[in-house]
Amino acid sequence: MKILHTSDWHLGRSLYGRKRYDEFTEFLNWLGDTVEKENIDVLLVAGDVFDTSVPSNRAQELYYRFICRMANSCCRHIVVIAGNHDSPSFLNAPKELLRALNVFVVGAMTKHPEEEVIVLNDDRRNPEAIICAVPYLRDRDIRSVEPGESIDDKNAKLALGLMNHYVEVCAIAEQEQARFKKEGYGHVPIVAMGHLFAAGGETVDGDGVRELYVGSLAHVGKDAFPSAIDYLALGHLHVPQCVANDERIRYCGSPIPMGYGDATNDKKVIVVRYDNSTPAIEEIKVPCFQPLERITGSFDEINAKIEQLKQAGSRAWLEIEYTGADLMGNLRELLEASLDGSSMEIRRIKNNRIMDRVFKAIHTHETLDDLDVDDVFDRCLDIFEVSLEDRLIITRLYNEIVTSIREEDVNEE
Repeated sequence: MKILHTSDWHLGRSLYGRKRYDEFTEFLNWLGDTVEKENIDVLLVAGDVFDTSVPSNRAQELYYRFICRMANSCCRHIVVIAGNHDSPSFLNAPKELLRALNVFVVGAMTKHPEEEVIVLNDDRRNPEAIICAVPYLRDRDIRSVEPGESIDDKNAKLALGLMNHYVEVCAIAEQEQARFKKEGYGHVPIVAMGHLFAAGGETVDGDGVRELYVGSLAHVGKDAFPSAIDYLALGHLHVPQCVANDERIRYCGSPIPMGYGDATNDKKVIVVRYDNSTPAIEEIKVPCFQPLERITGSFDEINAKIEQLKQAGSRAWLEIEYTGADLMGNLRELLEASLDGSSMEIRRIKNNRIMDRVFKAIHTHETLDDLDVDDVFDRCLDIFEVSLEDRLIITRLYNEIVTSIREEDVNEE
């Protein structure tokens, strides 16, 4: 049996206003080819299928077209869990229809943990894997609220709630595993899934990873997961990595860079092969479908780098940070002229010389694409000269509100 672990597609995501559907199409075509080339039996998608809870029609088309292709391939089973960017009810809506294609979708935690335990059978109807398909666990799913709680109390409850849920789901899987062994099937591996932030997880600036919970709990320790798990396929962090140096607990990372800080990282999917009770793990590098280049320096240095890229025939999208001493109000026009004759695009320009002069205010050339909600909030605190002590309290309350809004399932009735 061969399993392919992928996650964090973020279908529909844009980069400074530029749609990225061509990249997503190329990735899904490549992924389909890889599944067929590697003779993959089971495909695991560990959350954040879409970038928003209300994905565009084109993003949905990409998703369902890929699902249909896999249903007619060597891949016998697909298991999809929701991430923190996904709408649980949106993913769940077609689950009964998709079940007919051997696609199992778990959009949210339910009152019945056995619904997150999926037994996969081979062509002869023999059990070959037990999947603990644990979706992103929202705060309200795993923590009860009590008056007067401190942030430490909240974190402790969240950690305990998450650990208890994995224990409960894996206990059901172990019962199934023991039953199969008694029936003479030998060791049927338990493969768990999750969408969370593990302790020690690596992120990079601009990779688009959100904190999942208010406070420090977001970093879940390795000991939260039962030892019965043979392999744990995680999503949420966009850099491929093992958790606590354990080869069996892995993030595959996002298949395309989410931003310029993420552009230099290798992108991967993970193939897990079970010939016996011990998994053999292989990383497969995902090609770069759209180069991203960050250029920093004076005007002459930036121009020289652009010329170098032009000579190499680059089609990169550029993020440019001007650090020169001269005040250049027409910087964009000059740089756009430098790109004539190439297929490169400028996606963002940071003109530090001008920004230094009007740092506290939004510059006339600055758009909301250059800011996120946290940037706007921080600027409000600066404008009203909020003290450090009050700032800490207000920021904590603000983070709770934003987290609550982000976890709201707008598609749920």
